[in-house]
Amino acid sequence: MDVQPMYCAVGLKAHEPGRTRAGSLYSLPFAAAAAFHRPNRIAMQSIETLIDDAFERRHALTPSEIESHLRPAVGQVLDLLESGERRVAEPDGHGGWTVNQWLKKAVLLYFRINDNRVVDGGPAQAFDKVPLRFAHGNDAELQQLGARVVPGALVRRGAHIAKDAVLMPSYVNIGACVGAGTMVDTWATVGSCAQIGAGVHLSGGVGIGGVLEPLQANPTIIEDGCFIGARSEVVEGVVVEKGSVIGMGVFLGQSTRIYNRATGEVSYGRVPAGSVVVAGSLPAKDGSHSLYAAIIVKQVDEKTRSKTSINDLLRAAT
Repeated sequence: MDVQPMYCAVGLKAHEPGRTRAGSLYSLPFAAAAAFHRPNRIAMQSIETLIDDAFERRHALTPSEIESHLRPAVGQVLDLLESGERRVAEPDGHGGWTVNQWLKKAVLLYFRINDNRVVDGGPAQAFDKVPLRFAHGNDAELQQLGARVVPGALVRRGAHIAKDAVLMPSYVNIGACVGAGTMVDTWATVGSCAQIGAGVHLSGGVGIGGVLEPLQANPTIIEDGCFIGARSEVVEGVVVEKGSVIGMGVFLGQSTRIYNRATGEVSYGRVPAGSVVVAGSLPAKDGSHSLYAAIIVKQVDEKTRSKTSINDLLRAAT
């Protein structure tokens, strides 16, 4: 069954270590790379069942003691995540999001069934279970991908980078999805399984929280056209809806109060579409102190947003 992602265009198919294709984007300098080779792809319904079953037995699994078919199956799932054919979370068509827990299980199993190995990180080496993408790509393959990845940017295996995305020196973790035309600015971090929409700007030092465990926890989601200001943090499965502007230094978690100045309402865990949000505080009921809150100072439609610069929106917030 084909799935058309809402934000992430389908990119290159990944190649597991052990494939002989010269200059593969996904080839690795691992002596034991042949152990990752998978000759046949597994039917999608079968692979989901296989992953669910293996996850129930995960504590008994080790890199040296796993079924022969499990490693190729997990590798196939990471291929699907990299290409954008499958996503850990996807729009449900009703304004919400559906989380595909079995894909998260596959990512967790990847850690369980692989040993640490030396990872070539350019001028430095690492010792990890998860290899890096783009380590040995040639010009033709990188041009086909259509993204720009500058020196110092690290993308782990299993992350999808869509066409026209730009990665400054930053970090994108396993299972994450970075949408078309999105800028991940210097020292920004996109956590495991986080979903970043198309045309998003993650400013310098932004942290987008990842989630693998607990399994039932939802990933952090930044929808299309959002701007996240420098040094802001969005974590714990918070959803920032389409076209929102988050000012510099705003911290959003599930326990963060989100106060709408226009309505007086307080909400948690979701920033409504078109919101302009700045850091602020709310007083205690007895007036003895104030505690941090994120303040929605206004909400704008797409037409206003398209005609107004980010700086103008934030300057008009007071």
